[in-house]
Amino acid sequence: MKDQTIIAETERLILRRYKQEDLQGLFEYLSDREVVKYEPYQPMTLDEAKENLAWRIGTDEMVAVELKASHKMIGNVYMGRRDFEALEIGYVFNRDYWGHGYAAESCAALIRQAFSNGIHRIYAECDPNNQSSWKLLEALGFQREAHFRKNVYFWKDEAEKAIWKDTYVYAKLNDTI
Repeated sequence: MKDQTIIAETERLILRRYKQEDLQGLFEYLSDREVVKYEPYQPMTLDEAKENLAWRIGTDEMVAVELKASHKMIGNVYMGRRDFEALEIGYVFNRDYWGHGYAAESCAALIRQAFSNGIHRIYAECDPNNQSSWKLLEALGFQREAHFRKNVYFWKDEAEKAIWKDTYVYAKLNDTI
């Protein structure tokens, strides 16, 4: 019988649903200021990570990425359902595992699976300053469709003024249809 928590496997990774045992691994990367630098949240405390894990366990949009060799959970891929047979993709990984191709490997597998299941379009939004993120999207075959100028803010300064940020929008179409 197939494990219902596993979504996909690659040569080096298991892509699966979150489980309670992921708390320490999740806290390791969500508490790292460098990891969450471009995210709309601050580094998390252990209690905040525990609350966040409960949400992750309850949704099918967050995919945990686990190393096959050690069974260490090292990050996640977000696959959020949107209108018009589209998904929004995002990813956050433990800094100790950056530069090893794990994000590309896990995203590529999930993209293939989504397209084979009839998804029409997958898109991502990222900060233009996050060069590693948009270079990964380009390597995965995404095309930059937009550069929105100062369209969003996550934080305010000491005077309560919005700190506006630009956004790149990338997309990949299912051209196998």
